[in-house]
Amino acid sequence: MTGVQGRDWRPRYLQLAEELRAKIVSGELAPGTLMPSETELADTSGLSRTSVRNAIRQLREWGLVRAEQGRGTYVRAPRQRVRRRNTERYQWEKDRVLLDEDERLKTGATEHDTGLTVDDLKFHAEYSRVEADAEMAAALQVEPGTPLLRRVYWTSSRHENAPLTVSYSYLPYDLVAANPDLLDADKEPWPGGTQHQLYTLGIELDRIDDEIRARPPSPEEAELLDIDPGVSVLTVRKTSTDTTGRVVEVADVVMPGDRTELVYSHKLQRWKT
Repeated sequence: MTGVQGRDWRPRYLQLAEELRAKIVSGELAPGTLMPSETELADTSGLSRTSVRNAIRQLREWGLVRAEQGRGTYVRAPRQRVRRRNTERYQWEKDRVLLDEDERLKTGATEHDTGLTVDDLKFHAEYSRVEADAEMAAALQVEPGTPLLRRVYWTSSRHENAPLTVSYSYLPYDLVAANPDLLDADKEPWPGGTQHQLYTLGIELDRIDDEIRARPPSPEEAELLDIDPGVSVLTVRKTSTDTTGRVVEVADVVMPGDRTELVYSHKLQRWKT
């Protein structure tokens, strides 16, 4: 270490964290490398063990290192990132609905977001019938207690264990039951996704509204998504409305904040001259 500059405006632990991050990004500390111990870092940086501990915690929150019980702290290999361009993504999904099945089988939304291929991915789906609670009833504009089809999806890279995202989807059960295939989780992944499933019911989407929030993960989410302490999740509440003004699906998509990018582009109308 070159030593931490005490006159820098940043906290001293953050200066150390930034210096270590630079070494990781440059490859000087390669993936899989065992990080120096707290004692070694304290000696080389001139900081206290507490400051060193805070610096390592910061690196964990950035997703750059991971602690292994009884073994030490290691530089983490780069995680697969998800880049969702929702503005174009939803139209891309709608356009695919009218393609033949062979074309729809070639790629899906996750491949669109990650650049991976179908063969790179593992897909998981769980279906259940539930009753709408007050919140979901309001979101779907139905009465509380209305039967819903609850679908839980997650997709992971075959090179990683943790899912890229987790999605909790809700549709009115009686609406979906018109096509029994849509009640069968074994039919997943469905070529063309939800928009094509709705198409089999004669439904065309008019718009999709996203509400985005950041929050701490639940313990279950942190374990499933392999999120380190201090890392938040991004959530997208996705509400799909058909051409008659009826809400046909509400989905909550949960994404790890340390490896997700949400990109929006809006075309602005020009002033009249």
